[in-house]
Amino acid sequence: MTERETMDAWKDALQSQFGAAISMLENAIDACPDALWSDRSRQPEFWYVAYHTLFYLDLYFSPGLDGFTPPPPFTLDETDPAGILPPRPYTKDELRAYLRHGRDKARGVIAALTDETARERWRYGSWLEGSAIEVILDNLRHVQHHTAQLNPILRQETDSAPRWVTRA
Repeated sequence: MTERETMDAWKDALQSQFGAAISMLENAIDACPDALWSDRSRQPEFWYVAYHTLFYLDLYFSPGLDGFTPPPPFTLDETDPAGILPPRPYTKDELRAYLRHGRDKARGVIAALTDETARERWRYGSWLEGSAIEVILDNLRHVQHHTAQLNPILRQETDSAPRWVTRA
């Protein structure tokens, strides 16, 4: 296998697994009943976990904080160490749009990876720094981690949860 074939195989696997993780998050968002979406008695609220996950999905497909701007209506408040919450719960439609944005960004960044760009250093404040490929893998784990937090909530509240997505 040539170096190019090896990189293409890695990119195909990343596309498939990232797509699956994002689809699982999307399924959790879609399965959430309206009464649970912004239930203030549950901390953190369902919508906020979904938003947090999507914000960092977007950020961690950028090479760092410099120049990063999430699409409206979202802001950079999520990176504030004081833990500033958004002024209101975001709607499912807003988060579905952000999910599409994140999916498209993931596809583009992964498709453009080369041996050289995979080794570039990406830095996010003082909390994360690594090669592009390491940050991308960390991002995958982050999406799956928070999706795994949402599914038991759905199971407890609705006696159902979205199924595992093997690949996209």
